[in-house]
Amino acid sequence: MAEKTLEVGYIVKAHGIKGEVIVALITNRSERVAPGSTLACGGRDLKVAASSPHQGRWIVHFDGITSRTLAESLRGKPLFAPPIVDDGEIWVDEIVGLPVVDQYENRLGIVAALEANPASDLLVLQTGEVIPLVFVVEGDMDYHHSGAIHVNIPEGLLESET
Repeated sequence: MAEKTLEVGYIVKAHGIKGEVIVALITNRSERVAPGSTLACGGRDLKVAASSPHQGRWIVHFDGITSRTLAESLRGKPLFAPPIVDDGEIWVDEIVGLPVVDQYENRLGIVAALEANPASDLLVLQTGEVIPLVFVVEGDMDYHHSGAIHVNIPEGLLESET
């Protein structure tokens, strides 16, 4: 797997005697462990032969891993896969450093981080101010072309406006 990859999970432990492992995903994309998918692990590619959900994790059998001994050798190793590109999907590493521009074309700041929040994830600006992602102009997450994130924010949301 020579292309850019993201960590998508890790191997918790061996399961049974035929080479299955327990995989914990750190993504909400269960297709990562679908039969036929390939994951990079410890410098090699592992193709998923079979998988099934198990107590909030996955029992996975990889092609070529045919014994408990081989499965145990994978314990604790991270699993990597290429990003799944979906329209409207935001990748943190792509937006950090981009300017944020409001509906009046005012530059509000530069994205320093993305912070998880139950109501709405937050753009954290280098100034420390935060903007909920719900204010990103719908359909305007095409920051690849515009070079900026456009938001439509209510008056008074940011301290710098008051």
